[in-house]
Amino acid sequence: MFSAELKKGSLELIVLTLLDERPRHGYEIGQLIETRSRGQLQFRVTSLYPVLYRMESRGWIASRWVERAGEHRRNYYSLTAKGRRILAEEQRRWRAFTAAVDLVLGG
Repeated sequence: MFSAELKKGSLELIVLTLLDERPRHGYEIGQLIETRSRGQLQFRVTSLYPVLYRMESRGWIASRWVERAGEHRRNYYSLTAKGRRILAEEQRRWRAFTAAVDLVLGG
């Protein structure tokens, strides 16, 4: 439904927003994106994990391995202080961008 470029350009904002709620593992992030968008947004693991690694290398998120009885070991990601600042900036930019597009479209 949406172009790969549009999805790619918004993935960091979406991930930061989900991690602002609480730490999550990669599979959960992908599932939440699909569920909350009512199936309109889907990201394959092969596109999600490189974004998580890039965000971690930038210092926006941190990860830690968690082992629970009866479950696979999972890498949980959480926002850092820098990530919270980036999230606030990106949310402002996104809202300004979509408002400008709406003006052009006559909305």
